[in-house]
Amino acid sequence: PARPMASHGRMGTAAPRRLVIKPLKTTPRLPDNFELATWAKLLAAVRAVHAKRPVTHSLEELYRGVEDMCLQSMAARTYERLEAECEAHIQASVEALRGQTPDARAFLSLMHGCWTSHCEEMLTLRSIFLYLDRTHVMQTAGKKSLWDMGLASFRRNLSARPDVTAKLRGGLLSLIEAERNGDAVQRSLLSDLLRMLYDLNLYQHQFEEAFLAATTAFYRAEGSAKLHALDVPSLLLHIKARLASEEQRVSHYLHVSSRKPLIAAVRQMLLAAHVPAILEKGFSSLLDQARIEDLGRMYILFAQVDALPPLRHALSTYIKRVGTVLVSDVERERVLVVELLALKAKLDTVLATAFQGNDLFANTLKEAFEQFINVRQNRPAELLARHLDTQLRAGNKGLGEDELENSLDKAMTLFRYIDGKDMFEAFYKKDLSKRLLLDKSASIDAEKSMISKLKAECGSAFTSKLEGMFKDIDLSRDVMSSFRASVQAAEVPPSVELSVHVLTQGYWPSYPPVEVNLPREILQLQTIFSSFYMSKHNGRRLLWHPYLGHCTLRANFPLGRKEMAVSLLQTIVLLLFNDGDNLSYPHLLQATGIEDKELKITLQSLACGKVRALRKEPKGRNVDETDFFFFDNSFKHPLFRIKVNSIQMRETEAETEQTSERVFQDRQYQIDAAIVRVMKARKTLSHSILMAELFQQLKFPMKPADLKKRIESLIDREYLERDPTSASTYRYLA
Repeated sequence: PARPMASHGRMGTAAPRRLVIKPLKTTPRLPDNFELATWAKLLAAVRAVHAKRPVTHSLEELYRGVEDMCLQSMAARTYERLEAECEAHIQASVEALRGQTPDARAFLSLMHGCWTSHCEEMLTLRSIFLYLDRTHVMQTAGKKSLWDMGLASFRRNLSARPDVTAKLRGGLLSLIEAERNGDAVQRSLLSDLLRMLYDLNLYQHQFEEAFLAATTAFYRAEGSAKLHALDVPSLLLHIKARLASEEQRVSHYLHVSSRKPLIAAVRQMLLAAHVPAILEKGFSSLLDQARIEDLGRMYILFAQVDALPPLRHALSTYIKRVGTVLVSDVERERVLVVELLALKAKLDTVLATAFQGNDLFANTLKEAFEQFINVRQNRPAELLARHLDTQLRAGNKGLGEDELENSLDKAMTLFRYIDGKDMFEAFYKKDLSKRLLLDKSASIDAEKSMISKLKAECGSAFTSKLEGMFKDIDLSRDVMSSFRASVQAAEVPPSVELSVHVLTQGYWPSYPPVEVNLPREILQLQTIFSSFYMSKHNGRRLLWHPYLGHCTLRANFPLGRKEMAVSLLQTIVLLLFNDGDNLSYPHLLQATGIEDKELKITLQSLACGKVRALRKEPKGRNVDETDFFFFDNSFKHPLFRIKVNSIQMRETEAETEQTSERVFQDRQYQIDAAIVRVMKARKTLSHSILMAELFQQLKFPMKPADLKKRIESLIDREYLERDPTSASTYRYLA
């Protein structure tokens, strides 16, 4: 009830109340049996957890008990009691695994159950003893956390029982081998047990070493078996699949630390140990068939085991073997360049796609081509020049400008490999001269493009004469334009169209002068043009080459009038039939003045070829000295203008020999100049050093015997002398 306040004449305020804490009159004391009672309660809980029984006290009550003991400085004893209890339980659990089922998979399940129970129990105990774990353990140096204490105990007890670890290891290995053999296995079981070993720090010692040894043995046996049972493409696919399966094994249950040694062991046993056998067994067939995908797979796998050097060696061996067979086959010379280009194109595709454009493989390809293509030192150069002649000659159907340019680029790749570039230049110049003089070039632009490619590759000195030939052709057009506007041109009969090529002798191949009995009409034309030219260029001398001339004749056959494009030699023969018929071979030989062999070739082209303006008796493919020739009154042809002068484009064996001989002669001069140049600079040199210098300076193929002959020749001509004290040393004579 409210109490009225006393009044003293004015209102007042009440004083504030204060709370005062006073000490207890008596100090609180723990019960005498507090530690034992509390531990008894905790021990009951620990044993209930280990026995998988319900805990009678609440977790909160147990947690408070642990906290109270820690606060009362009983943490150390509590930790030791808990450790002892856990040790005893773990020891009993691991011991119980002894003598269990011999079945590997069943034992792994028991081991997995034991480990799973341990983990669950330690997690529960940690939640109960969390205050102990967070305070005493963290504040005491060298004390393990409750989880680590459990791991250490489990590791100690497991390691102390080799029979259990051996059984565990054997079960794991058998299960993995079963999976490798195609059986389905419980990967989660393997994953949990291997994680257990890793957590216990037993993974490497108790499992990985044996696992890698078993892996090596397994794949050693499989590698040998598969090498004999499978072809190379299938073997490569198998190796790739095995590597992928081992990668999956790592991702599913092996520890990542095992990946590197595991993959290395598989690669070593399945691949690295059999690299020579694999290459010998199937590399050549893969290249023969251009199996790009399989070759790419081989390249990738070989790169993984550092086996690219033997792969490069195998590639080099293959190219040299195949290329040498092609170059050495005399009967297939006509298609040699085409086959070499096809081989190069195939290998370029392999290099770019399968071998990933590897520079070392590109160098291997280049070196192999350079070696085999020069097995026959000068012949490939000659054949390449002839191939280009075929490509650049008019009548080469089916090639557009871009295709022709591409064809020239491909030919240039072979040209780079050839040592005898001077031999190529000689034959190319000879063929170019015929294309230009007989107007047989498919494209002047293509011709000049080829010259540019050669110039870029070998320098201006290499192409100066070839470029001079084009200048002569252009100048000849100007000369003929001037001639047609001159007074002398009026002397040319109106029915005749004259065209003359005036050539600079130093630019063109050397043609031996020949004497033939030219018809009066042609001699008259030569005289008219010579008169004009000498009036413009006093002091120059014109030398006529009838073998390179060509004419267009109008022929009146009983079955129709025709125009015939023929060579000058064919013209000389045909015009004789204006004055007579039934001409014998000896008569033609005397009347034309043509050399015997050339006359036979000329008559063969007119009487035995596709276009037979003459008739030969007796009939046959060859011309004999007893044959007679007649004007063919029955000649007919669907075309009005007929070409029969292709005989000039053919190169005879004699011409080939002459061209080769000129190249050899030029080489002798180059060798002599090189020897003198070296000796003049060095004054005195031994034979071996001089030879080495010459091989380095001279770019065409040569033999030591050839160099020795040139040295002897220079000694005879007193450019050099032998050292009196050493026969193998030379001295330069100034």
